[in-house]
Amino acid sequence: MSPATPAPESGGAALELLVHGVGGATPQDMLDDPRTVRITGDRTAAMHRRAEDIDAEAHPERYAARPVPEAYVWSNLTSGDGARALWLLLLPFMVANLAHWMRPPSRGRQELVRLYGVLVRLVALTLTVLLTAAACEVALDLTAWQCAGTAACADTYSWLGFLSADRGGWWSLPGRRLAVAALVPAALVGLLWYLSNRTWSAYEAQRPPTGYDAPMEPTGTATAETQPTGIVTAESQPTGANMPGTATPAAADPFPDPVEQRPALGRPGFWYGRRLVARLRAAHTAAGFLTVSAALVTATARHDATTPGAEAGAVIGLLLRAAVVALSVLVVWVVCRRGRSERRLDLRVERAFVSWLPAVSLALLALTALYAGWYRPGWTSAGALPGDAVFGALTLVQGALVVALGVVALLLQRPGRHPRTALRGLGGPAVAMLACALAGVMSGGVAQRVADWLDGPGAAHGGPRIGPPVLLSWQASVIPVLLLLLLAPAALLAVRTVLTARRLRATVEADYDSADERDPVRTGQIASGRARAALTDSAPVLVGVVSGATLFLGAVSVAGAWASGNVPGQAFDGAHPAVASLASATQALGSWMIGFGFLLFVTWGRRAYRDASARRTIGILWDVGTFWPRAAHPFAPPCYAERAVPDLTWRMSSWTRSTGGRLVISGHSQGSVLAAAAVWQLPPATRGRVALLTYGSPLERLYGRWFPAYFGPEALRALHRTVHCWNNLYRATDPIGGPVRVPAEDGRPAVDAAVLLDPVAYGRTRRHPLPEPILGHSDYQADPAFALRRTALLDQLLPALPRQRDPNETADQGSSGRSSG
Repeated sequence: MSPATPAPESGGAALELLVHGVGGATPQDMLDDPRTVRITGDRTAAMHRRAEDIDAEAHPERYAARPVPEAYVWSNLTSGDGARALWLLLLPFMVANLAHWMRPPSRGRQELVRLYGVLVRLVALTLTVLLTAAACEVALDLTAWQCAGTAACADTYSWLGFLSADRGGWWSLPGRRLAVAALVPAALVGLLWYLSNRTWSAYEAQRPPTGYDAPMEPTGTATAETQPTGIVTAESQPTGANMPGTATPAAADPFPDPVEQRPALGRPGFWYGRRLVARLRAAHTAAGFLTVSAALVTATARHDATTPGAEAGAVIGLLLRAAVVALSVLVVWVVCRRGRSERRLDLRVERAFVSWLPAVSLALLALTALYAGWYRPGWTSAGALPGDAVFGALTLVQGALVVALGVVALLLQRPGRHPRTALRGLGGPAVAMLACALAGVMSGGVAQRVADWLDGPGAAHGGPRIGPPVLLSWQASVIPVLLLLLLAPAALLAVRTVLTARRLRATVEADYDSADERDPVRTGQIASGRARAALTDSAPVLVGVVSGATLFLGAVSVAGAWASGNVPGQAFDGAHPAVASLASATQALGSWMIGFGFLLFVTWGRRAYRDASARRTIGILWDVGTFWPRAAHPFAPPCYAERAVPDLTWRMSSWTRSTGGRLVISGHSQGSVLAAAAVWQLPPATRGRVALLTYGSPLERLYGRWFPAYFGPEALRALHRTVHCWNNLYRATDPIGGPVRVPAEDGRPAVDAAVLLDPVAYGRTRRHPLPEPILGHSDYQADPAFALRRTALLDQLLPALPRQRDPNETADQGSSGRSSG
């Protein structure tokens, strides 16, 4: 990666701001120099320069013939220390949060947009309840209720001795055993709250910089309003309402925009989610504590209701259950009440009752633990813990919410669906279903493995079996069926890739028509690389198949569990021997697979904690999945863009303000998404001095298709109209980047350049005496076209303005900063 490429011959001072992509990069690699210096920022994210360029602003005469290269390194926002590998366990929460941003574009249907957000937040709430319920299942049911109540199991595990029912200790009563075990899920909820609060302090709580160039902004009375297309328009913005700019736009503009286009990503409050995360964190923390309280009070109150002489306990249990229900309704109301505030920078804090909601729920949990631990002679634990039907109820609720979400998504995209939109606008519901499936696999895997571990002594001595709820066994049994269903589309994609590679051989040879000799092996390698890269466009098919099959098989699991009341192996005892054998085999195989899946998550996380290379791989997952703010689930990994986008916006504003020079922001892969988001945040005057160069960019191929409301065709065209100039480079062998598909309009050229050849040479040539590698997604700057495009962009920008000595000067600069190029 070498930015030291031919520079424009004219134009004055210029800055090339490099932004790396997924997986991270070092400033030494980005700047192609071992001597680099951090000029601003911290260890988490910072701007770097070569040591020789540290004082570039003080000596502009040295850079009249070349730009100043500067690298923004944001790797540690996602893949820094080893503890972040534990974020892998938060994967379902992250996937649910993505579903919020996948809604179709709205066209004047704000009520449907609000309903869509409410449904996604409710799905996210069920995931928190499911995780807590799984912890309750392991700690309260399997361990404290079943194992500690069985002599063979309790005697085998010495650490359960003080809870053993046979030993008759003070803690041996069922209610007291449950109260002690409740500490485990309560501690898990507390840990999630701590992690969310800790990352909130580092990300959402950091107020974005505003008002840097407030005197230079035009003043007015008009305010931003949300239009049906999701674009905010404002003829003039109030002072300090946006990110800093540089100068008041003048009337002489070769690309006049009578109305300033302000997409959702450019709104002042888009990258500041402090208030929403605080509100959702309070609600989800309270929901977790209330789930533990419900598990305690349900079992205890049921015993009191059926025991003569326990009328007082039954009344107390009824009151506690009523309190749990009332607080649960309040939690749901808090989650549904409001979503994000994006039109302005929302600096308000939540009301006291929202802030105190977790504390009140924790106090109620303490009361239910005290109620459960009260002395009740003659109470014994047998069978499974009452109340395990919660898993079936959660599955039904999640299915109903996903179906309702699909209906709302269809209504939103109905007026005009773009053919490139993934799953015809149903990407959000499909991904929400996948989040529920991931949560089910993880929670079921824990319960299955713990049950198998604890059941060993009981099975060996002929004692009562220790097992999880019947529904979890049914859900494990359908996993092999789901994998079989996936074999068909996977096989079809494999066959299609082979056929596509064969068909592309002629195209490859035509692209390299200057080659003297044809090499079938070389041609096959290039054609196969292009065919494999095209598989990315088939991802919606696989996601749709998996989510649809998961929804159907989940309904079958609930029906089978409730109708039979037994695990699949026993539910088909009277059936044909082949059917009974198949049911037993799928149950055993599914139980093994679901447990293996969970162990794989734990092992991968542990390896990533110790291995830097594995940690970098997991960091790549977060680079893609945590770009978006936490709008649905507060326990999801934090949004790194809430730090990176203001960093880039501030840097572009400070450069143009202090030097009046030109700037090209050069983004690779995920860095191109950050660059586009940062440019959207700039005021018009600053955008007039900024050129955008993207390469290997997923802006349309991934974000435009899956997040059409924010990166759809209208949003990308609006970005093209507002930025001074924009070029996009891509290769046919790149599985991630692709064209942005923004055509020429209003005198502006198309954004996409001609597709780059990869490799740059077919065989050995005088210029390339050794075989050139197929680069795919990497090393775009090694292509000669990169230097040519960057030079052309810089030459299109207006020459540098005189340096402003007075930072308070507000005189009109007399130019919008644009050039007809």
